Amino acid sequence: MHSVGVRDHFMIAHSFRGEVFGPAQRLHGATFVVDVEFRRSRLDEFGVVLDIGLAAKGVREVLDALNYRNLDAVPELAGRNTTTEFLAQAILERIEERIRSGELGPAALGIESLRVTLHESHIAWASYEAPVRSA
Repeated sequence: MHSVGVRDHFMIAHSFRGEVFGPAQRLHGATFVVDVEFRRSRLDEFGVVLDIGLAAKGVREVLDALNYRNLDAVPELAGRNTTTEFLAQAILERIEERIRSGELGPAALGIESLRVTLHESHIAWASYEAPVRSA
């Protein structure tokens, strides 16, 4: 399996519901480093997984929708615990939509799976990976 990865970051505020979260039930901030890995078993006719520039641009646009936002106030996330695990899946699904729409270029249509890793710090991270559903 071939893969190409891009890295970016975003900053958010949010709070959690549930005693398990202790003081994180209060509004707090987080900065995430995000790694997105695009995978396919065969390279395209030009020998690439996808256009890395379009991949980086697409990831940045997905993150821009969350960056510097209080996730508690984002309508599609309201009432959800926006844990690192949850956010990794939400970001993957938004990137997958861009692949299927063609926004990441024709080579990206051959992407078979994605993995999104959100690093909370240098010692803690969470990932979500899934096959890319066909259009």
